[in-house]
Amino acid sequence: MDREFLIDLFADFGPVTIRKMFSGYGISADGINFALALRAGLFFRADEVTIPDFEAEGSKPFQYSTRAKTVLVNSYWELPARLFDDSEELAQWARAALAAAQRAKVKKRPKSKKAAAKKSVAKKVKTGKKAPIRKRVKRKN
Repeated sequence: MDREFLIDLFADFGPVTIRKMFSGYGISADGINFALALRAGLFFRADEVTIPDFEAEGSKPFQYSTRAKTVLVNSYWELPARLFDDSEELAQWARAALAAAQRAKVKKRPKSKKAAAKKSVAKKVKTGKKAPIRKRVKRKN
């Protein structure tokens, strides 16, 4: 799949950003990556809400092989082939994939440094371990 094909494919969905990634492209909207176009096919972001739809279509999660094992990436599922001919339904699936990506982003909200430090101190107090001593380093002017 090339860039122009992907732009046409997502025309009913709306504007997308397509960036080179791995052996293909990462596809995003509103700054959130929701699809991968790789040699193996087109994969949409999925979660517990949308995975049943992929399973009902007989789709499989994205996987790749390393020297030691095959890795299953359950957060991206292959787009059913029939959707390549139905741009309106593909747009619905793309909106669902974007929503799944947004839900995942909310779950992984970055912690502020203060919150992370408080959690670290609270954990050490609970376990009875002392917090590490931080040394101040004097800088030479």
